[in-house]
Amino acid sequence: MAGKGIQGRAPAGKAKRQPPGQPARPSAKQRSTGQQVIPDAVANRMARRIAIGTGIPTVMGMGVFVGSYLLVSRQIVDVPTGVTLAASGACFFLGVMGLSFGVLSASWEDKPGTLLGTEQIGVNISRLRSSIKSMRNGGNGPQA
Repeated sequence: MAGKGIQGRAPAGKAKRQPPGQPARPSAKQRSTGQQVIPDAVANRMARRIAIGTGIPTVMGMGVFVGSYLLVSRQIVDVPTGVTLAASGACFFLGVMGLSFGVLSASWEDKPGTLLGTEQIGVNISRLRSSIKSMRNGGNGPQA
């Protein structure tokens, strides 16, 4: 049946009706008063740092496999399997560390901070600790 998937869609510009018995989705203003939301500028800053911090080591990790294959298949060097696995594993571990670094080194304020953001790591770790402590005590996190 042609067009069957379109029946459930709301026309452009009109809000879809909420089914009875389900709570309405809160507006941006309601979310900002009840819980903290990461601003777009901060989220984009974190995403860029994460993409760089995980992307480069991940490409390097895959490159180790390709390079090792080329060296062995062309009989240039006999690379042991353990060396290939250890080198690629080290690169992938760097990618995991890059993920953490990307989140913790990004400035969580409106101002962008420095290029590497090393001065933000201690500040952001203390914010995480206080937020976790507050959640354990039954609070909603630090209210800044």
